[in-house]
Amino acid sequence: MSPPDPVLAAGCVLWRPAVSGHGIEIALVHRPKWDDWSHPKGKRKRGETAEECAVREVLEETGRRCELGPRLPTVHYTVDGRPKEVAYWSARALDGGFVPTREIDALVWLPPATARHRLTQPRDRELLDMALPTLHP
Repeated sequence: MSPPDPVLAAGCVLWRPAVSGHGIEIALVHRPKWDDWSHPKGKRKRGETAEECAVREVLEETGRRCELGPRLPTVHYTVDGRPKEVAYWSARALDGGFVPTREIDALVWLPPATARHRLTQPRDRELLDMALPTLHP
Protein backbone atom coordinates (compact mmCIF):
# COMPACT_ATOMS: atom_id res chain seq x y z
CA MET A 1 0.00 0.00 0.00
CA SER A 2 1.46 3.36 -1.01
CA PRO A 3 1.57 6.30 1.39
CA PRO A 4 -1.22 8.86 1.05
CA ASP A 5 -0.68 11.87 -1.19
CA PRO A 6 0.35 14.92 0.80
CA VAL A 7 -2.09 17.72 1.53
CA LEU A 8 -0.80 20.70 -0.46
CA ALA A 9 -1.04 24.11 1.15
CA ALA A 10 0.58 27.54 0.97
CA GLY A 11 1.06 30.56 3.18
CA CYS A 12 3.13 33.59 3.99
CA VAL A 13 5.28 35.17 6.63
CA LEU A 14 3.29 38.41 6.41
CA TRP A 15 4.95 41.67 7.46
CA ARG A 16 4.47 45.41 7.41
CA PRO A 17 6.54 48.42 8.40
CA ALA A 18 6.06 48.97 12.15
CA VAL A 19 3.40 51.50 13.10
CA SER A 20 6.07 53.15 15.30
CA GLY A 21 8.14 53.86 12.18
CA HIS A 22 11.00 51.68 13.46
CA GLY A 23 11.49 48.20 12.04
CA ILE A 24 8.80 45.75 10.99
CA GLU A 25 5.88 43.82 12.47
CA ILE A 26 4.90 40.22 11.73
CA ALA A 27 1.27 39.09 11.41
CA LEU A 28 0.21 36.02 13.39
CA VAL A 29 -3.22 34.43 13.32
CA HIS A 30 -4.95 32.48 16.10
CA ARG A 31 -6.87 29.34 15.15
CA PRO A 32 -9.35 28.43 17.90
CA LYS A 33 -9.74 24.86 16.58
CA TRP A 34 -6.10 24.17 17.45
CA ASP A 35 -5.64 27.02 19.97
CA ASP A 36 -2.41 27.99 18.25
CA TRP A 37 -0.65 31.02 16.78
CA SER A 38 0.74 30.62 13.28
CA HIS A 39 1.51 32.29 9.98
CA PRO A 40 -1.49 32.59 7.64
CA LYS A 41 -1.77 29.47 5.47
CA GLY A 42 -4.26 27.03 4.03
CA LYS A 43 -5.01 24.22 1.64
CA ARG A 44 -4.71 24.67 -2.10
CA LYS A 45 -7.87 24.46 -4.19
CA ARG A 46 -8.04 22.32 -7.32
CA GLY A 47 -6.23 24.06 -10.19
CA GLU A 48 -4.78 26.75 -7.92
CA THR A 49 -1.06 27.49 -7.94
CA ALA A 50 0.84 27.69 -4.68
CA GLU A 51 1.31 31.44 -5.22
CA GLU A 52 -2.43 31.98 -5.79
CA CYS A 53 -3.21 29.95 -2.69
CA ALA A 54 -0.77 31.92 -0.52
CA VAL A 55 -2.26 35.26 -1.60
CA ARG A 56 -5.84 33.99 -1.15
CA GLU A 57 -5.15 32.54 2.28
CA VAL A 58 -3.54 35.77 3.50
CA LEU A 59 -6.61 37.69 2.34
CA GLU A 60 -9.06 35.20 3.88
CA GLU A 61 -7.24 34.89 7.21
CA THR A 62 -6.00 38.46 7.75
CA GLY A 63 -8.24 40.59 5.55
CA ARG A 64 -5.14 42.06 3.91
CA ARG A 65 -4.02 41.98 0.32
CA CYS A 66 -0.32 41.25 0.00
CA GLU A 67 2.65 41.41 -2.32
CA LEU A 68 4.66 38.21 -2.45
CA GLY A 69 8.37 38.50 -1.82
CA PRO A 70 11.05 35.82 -1.84
CA ARG A 71 10.12 32.15 -1.73
CA LEU A 72 10.85 30.48 1.59
CA PRO A 73 11.45 26.78 2.28
CA THR A 74 8.56 24.36 1.98
CA VAL A 75 7.57 22.97 5.36
CA HIS A 76 6.73 19.26 5.72
CA TYR A 77 4.82 17.73 8.62
CA THR A 78 2.02 15.26 9.39
CA VAL A 79 -1.57 16.06 10.40
CA ASP A 80 -3.81 13.22 11.55
CA GLY A 81 -1.43 10.68 9.98
CA ARG A 82 -1.37 12.40 6.58
CA PRO A 83 1.67 14.23 5.19
CA LYS A 84 1.29 17.96 4.58
CA GLU A 85 3.48 20.25 2.45
CA VAL A 86 3.18 24.00 2.90
CA ALA A 87 4.90 26.30 0.39
CA TYR A 88 5.77 29.68 1.93
CA TRP A 89 6.73 33.17 0.80
CA SER A 90 7.59 36.31 2.64
CA ALA A 91 4.89 38.87 1.81
CA ARG A 92 4.38 42.55 2.49
CA ALA A 93 0.92 43.44 3.74
CA LEU A 94 -1.02 45.95 1.68
CA ASP A 95 -4.49 47.37 2.32
CA GLY A 96 -7.42 45.70 4.04
CA GLY A 97 -8.78 45.01 7.48
CA PHE A 98 -9.21 41.99 9.73
CA VAL A 99 -12.63 40.51 10.53
CA PRO A 100 -12.71 37.56 12.96
CA THR A 101 -14.19 34.26 11.73
CA ARG A 102 -14.78 30.82 13.20
CA GLU A 103 -11.51 29.66 11.62
CA ILE A 104 -9.37 32.68 12.62
CA ASP A 105 -10.54 34.57 15.68
CA ALA A 106 -7.57 36.91 16.24
CA LEU A 107 -4.80 38.66 14.33
CA VAL A 108 -1.83 40.33 16.00
CA TRP A 109 1.03 42.41 14.58
CA LEU A 110 4.19 41.94 16.63
CA PRO A 111 7.88 42.83 16.46
CA PRO A 112 9.83 39.82 15.13
CA ALA A 113 11.27 38.73 18.51
CA THR A 114 7.84 38.86 20.16
CA ALA A 115 6.24 37.08 17.21
CA ARG A 116 8.88 34.34 17.41
CA HIS A 117 8.03 33.78 21.07
CA ARG A 118 4.25 33.76 20.39
CA LEU A 119 4.39 31.18 17.56
CA THR A 120 3.17 27.78 18.79
CA GLN A 121 5.12 25.44 16.50
CA PRO A 122 8.93 25.29 16.36
CA ARG A 123 8.69 24.91 12.55
CA ASP A 124 6.97 28.32 12.38
CA ARG A 125 9.72 29.91 14.48
CA GLU A 126 12.35 28.41 12.14
CA LEU A 127 10.45 29.77 9.14
CA LEU A 128 10.37 33.24 10.69
CA ASP A 129 14.12 33.05 11.30
CA MET A 130 14.67 32.19 7.62
CA ALA A 131 12.33 34.97 6.45
CA LEU A 132 13.76 37.84 8.51
CA PRO A 133 16.79 38.53 6.27
CA THR A 134 14.39 38.93 3.28
CA LEU A 135 12.11 41.53 4.94
CA HIS A 136 12.90 45.18 4.22
CA PRO A 137 10.60 48.10 5.03
